[in-house]
Amino acid sequence: MKQGRVLVIAGSDSGGGAGIQADIKAITMTGGFAMTAVTAITAQNTMGVFDVHPIPLQTIIKQIECVTFDIGVDVVKTGMLGSVEVVEAVAETLTSACPNIPYIIDPVMI
Repeated sequence: MKQGRVLVIAGSDSGGGAGIQADIKAITMTGGFAMTAVTAITAQNTMGVFDVHPIPLQTIIKQIECVTFDIGVDVVKTGMLGSVEVVEAVAETLTSACPNIPYIIDPVMI
């Protein structure tokens, strides 16, 4: 059986209970291969989110392009995208880089 390649585009959770960290755990436990494009770095724990540092848009796009053009992607899962500009850029990049794959959209709000 082929291992599914999952690109997660979301924020990083310093507490490990949400965001990309939680997605990596779930994907790995179900036999998938997790790849990431980090949209923001957060300072958070079980009590709340205390700081959010957005990643520059060009860096988010470059992460997506690097993964899709080299490793390939079978499915994309999004989490915290953070802004309309990021949503639009991610949609445009994915439409170009991997147009015929399924998407899992998790509308995380910060």
